[in-house]
Amino acid sequence: MAGDAPEPSFTTQVVHAGERKPAPAGVPVSTPIYATSTFTYESMDEVDRVFEGTTPGHVYTRFSNPTTAALEEAVRVLEGGAGACAFASGMAALHAALFACDLTPGSTVLASQDLYGATLNLLYTVFGAFGVHTVTADFSDPAATGEVARSHQPRALVAETISNPLLKICDIDACAEVARSVGARLIVDNTFATPYLCRPLKHGADFSVHSGTKYFGGHGDVMGGIAVTRDAADTAALVGTMKLVGGILGVHEAHEILRGIKTLALRVERQCDNTATLAARLAEHPRVGRVYYPALIKDEMSGAILRRMLRPPYAGALVTIELRDNTRAAAFRFMDALRLCVRSTSMGDVFTGVLHPATASHRDVSPARRRQLGITDGIVRISVGIEDVTDIINDIEQALEA
Repeated sequence: MAGDAPEPSFTTQVVHAGERKPAPAGVPVSTPIYATSTFTYESMDEVDRVFEGTTPGHVYTRFSNPTTAALEEAVRVLEGGAGACAFASGMAALHAALFACDLTPGSTVLASQDLYGATLNLLYTVFGAFGVHTVTADFSDPAATGEVARSHQPRALVAETISNPLLKICDIDACAEVARSVGARLIVDNTFATPYLCRPLKHGADFSVHSGTKYFGGHGDVMGGIAVTRDAADTAALVGTMKLVGGILGVHEAHEILRGIKTLALRVERQCDNTATLAARLAEHPRVGRVYYPALIKDEMSGAILRRMLRPPYAGALVTIELRDNTRAAAFRFMDALRLCVRSTSMGDVFTGVLHPATASHRDVSPARRRQLGITDGIVRISVGIEDVTDIINDIEQALEA
């Protein structure tokens, strides 16, 4: 027929056949993986409106993607935030949250003294190289933290809901009050608690940051991070950093983390129950010198903070032990003897993972600083899984006797 376009050659057909069909009428019951780098539209006017932000849509996966957006919306809802932004790792999410606090040369960050080692290294080395100073305080003492804040006038405070590895519960309400008193922002790493146990934004935090690698993913097979904001303006700052720095979360990783979140409550409940049973058993073991587990702390104030910060009756899904033979050799001997539990540098997985902080998470912290914090060579952190708790106990007890 006159006017018909000529049939493309085979070489052209293999490039375009089957692609860019209209969206089906039905809505997928599960979020699909949008494995595409870019998105096309019917007209350039429409492209212009999407870039401008007047029409919702996606143009380039470094900026946004439907799969990643679904994960961000899920975590935003779970945290009760204004917005969320996903990143390639938890450290990238924390990095972006710090950038959103308007840090400039000469400004100060006030950090909890017993943060995850990599977090402190990020502050001291990366931000320190650009003239940002970091000071630390014992956030379990709000009065002392307030004094340090008034003295140094920080722009940001950085805390953990449950500290790594000694498992102190942060009084986020008190930290938020300190931050407000000096006009600072409060960033809380909520990885160890998850929003199932704690929602930091509801306690006054400005940012709640997660390593999605841990409980969100939950199966030891994916890496990612996400930051959630209390204020929509901060979400825009996170997105701006993501676009320019480029630490985006891949769509396949976003899909795996989103799928993992579906069973988050079920897994965390089982893990917390297992941890409570294991902690009580370890507290009576003659080879264990000390057990760090929030529910075992007897003082009234710590108990009140635990009940206010975490969903009752839970106290988290980690337990840290200090061996009575408080040496590196004893810790290695114990860990090498494990048969079921996994020697793992992560946590929050369905399997029980065991880590030696002095070798792994706090390796780059000086020995003197570790001793000051109470992180001795005989300390071992246990991330409790969903296995039968009797099997977990049997494995740990036989390893303690090795």
